[in-house]
Amino acid sequence: MSVGRSIYLDHSATTPTDPRVVDVMMPYFTEHYGNPSSVHRYGRLAEQAIEDARDTLAQILNCKSSEIVFTSGGSESDNLAIRGAAWTARQSDGSRHLVISPIEHEAVRVTVEQLATVMGFEREIISVDRYGSVLVDDYTQSMRDDTSVVSIVYANNEVGTIQSIAELSTIAHERNALFHTDAVQAAGQLTLDVQKLGVDMLSISAHKFYGPKGVGALFVRDGIELTPSQSGGGHENNRRAGTHNTPSIVGMATALQIAYDEFEYHTAHYRTMRDRLIDGVLSNVPGAHLTGHPEQRLPSHASFVLDGIDGNLLLTHLDLKGVAASSGSACKTGNPEPSEVLLAMGYSEETALGSLRLTVGRQTTAEDIDYVVDVLAETVKKLAKMKIV
Repeated sequence: MSVGRSIYLDHSATTPTDPRVVDVMMPYFTEHYGNPSSVHRYGRLAEQAIEDARDTLAQILNCKSSEIVFTSGGSESDNLAIRGAAWTARQSDGSRHLVISPIEHEAVRVTVEQLATVMGFEREIISVDRYGSVLVDDYTQSMRDDTSVVSIVYANNEVGTIQSIAELSTIAHERNALFHTDAVQAAGQLTLDVQKLGVDMLSISAHKFYGPKGVGALFVRDGIELTPSQSGGGHENNRRAGTHNTPSIVGMATALQIAYDEFEYHTAHYRTMRDRLIDGVLSNVPGAHLTGHPEQRLPSHASFVLDGIDGNLLLTHLDLKGVAASSGSACKTGNPEPSEVLLAMGYSEETALGSLRLTVGRQTTAEDIDYVVDVLAETVKKLAKMKIV
């Protein structure tokens, strides 16, 4: 094994910005830097770039350009969708019942928790099975006449399980509830066709598909009113105040276009690398168990629990060997508490503390995978001998 080797297997946390995206962004920092709300030529050029980007996203999502709202990222998109739709529904007809799964990203779970504990909404958390798949019968029974918003993650960030969004959205609509999905992990790897998915709102974040950090978008179906989460000017059709981040919006649209223009090539590569990784870990690393659905999972995603191993300690040892990995959500890594996602899937607290997430990317090679498997096997055996739990 090479000394000083560096391998990045944390693409679910973030991805490197594609150089083609950086090239497209640069003129909007140095030449076309006008405020898109200004009426002069500089402003008009920036505004046109933003509207072109909006058209690009709308084409990929199969929606109207007017249904795209630009945000600062996935968390803001989730917040705006859930809080904005919930407040509007409550003001309209008094409905205040919200439904989510226990494996949502913190941006969804914490938002719904705040609405329930501080604002008087009623929260219902449905069940998932040991793979992290929503139990459809439990989900269906959770629907009520006063259910206003349902939010189910498209693909989970910690274990990679993909949900049957089209089926779940149909069930929600039968009770006249709005359906939102957090598609942050899915973007670039699964279809984002909102007509096929049947969703009312959908969140994405550029840095998960080789775009810049700090920018995202929310699809909001025509006719849905959102109470804005931040006040100010009338930007984004009065749905999101604040000066547009022109370079990043342009970069996001370019990154998403590249991701879907090259979709078959990249997803095939992800699957090949992922499967090699899963096979290697399960065959060579003692006490390793795959988490998440064995088939309905993101093409780039592999996640495990390791018997008797502390996940955060393992990450430190892997880092010293040049391997960048995660114990789950990037928003939770470093937290000694067990993963709430794994607990909801039925794992014990002790087992959940031994979680490991390895997510491949465009530059990942077979040699990288083989090196990581060797390092992981060696490290786990070393920690087991030291009896560090």
